Amino acid sequence: MSTPLSQTAAYYGSPTLSAAERNRVLRNTYWLLALSMIPTVLGAWIGVSTGLARAMSPGIGLVVFLVGSFGLMFAIEKTKNSAAGVPVLLAFTFFMGLMLSRLIGAVLGLSNGANLIMLAFAGTGGVFFAMATLSSVIKRDLSGMGRWLFIGAIVLMVVGIANVFIQSSALMLALSVLAVGIFSAFILHDLKRVRDGEETNYITATLGVYLSLYNVFQSLLAIFGLTSGGSDD
Repeated sequence: MSTPLSQTAAYYGSPTLSAAERNRVLRNTYWLLALSMIPTVLGAWIGVSTGLARAMSPGIGLVVFLVGSFGLMFAIEKTKNSAAGVPVLLAFTFFMGLMLSRLIGAVLGLSNGANLIMLAFAGTGGVFFAMATLSSVIKRDLSGMGRWLFIGAIVLMVVGIANVFIQSSALMLALSVLAVGIFSAFILHDLKRVRDGEETNYITATLGVYLSLYNVFQSLLAIFGLTSGGSDD
C-alpha cells in the first residue's frame, strides 16, 4: 500500500499567498493531476500486458515498490522547484501504475473484472469531486487533522506490509475500507491547504492528492474484488 509521505512535507511555516496566487497553484495542481493519469494508465497497461508485476513474489514486489516509490518521492522533493520537477513526477506516476497492475490483473481475472475496474474508477472520481467541492465551501481551518490522518496512514502502511506475508483477505478488506475513509479525508485536507495558501508548490500539492487518489482507487478495487463473488472463467 502506498503512503502519503508528501503530505508531511509542508505542514509548517508556509507563507500565505494572495487569492490570485492561490488560484494559480490550485489550477496548476488540477492540470498536473489530470496529466499524471496518462503515465499511470500507461504503466498499468504495460504491467498487465507483460505480467511484470505479477511475476514478482509478494516479498520482492514489496521491496521494489518501497525502494522505487520512496526513491522517486525523494527525487520529486529535490526537483520540485526546477524544470525537472514535472518529468520526475510523471515518472513516479508511471511507476505507480506499473505497480498497480498486479491488483488490476487479479481483478481482470474475475468474470466481472472490467466492470469492477470501471466502478472503482467512477467511485474514485466521485470521491475527488465531493472532496474538491467540500474544500471550496468549508471555511474552518483543517490543518489540525493532518497529523491524525498521517498517523492513520502510517498504521495502515505497517499493517498492510504485515498482511503481504499474512495474506488475510479479511484483514485486507478491513484495511481497504479504512483506507478509503482516511485518504478521502487527505484529499479534502490537501486541497483545502492549497485554497488557504498553505501549500505554495503545485508539484508537492499534486503529489499529495495523487497519492490519496491512488490509494482510494486501489482500496475500492480491492473491496470490489474481494466482495464481488466473481470467478475465473
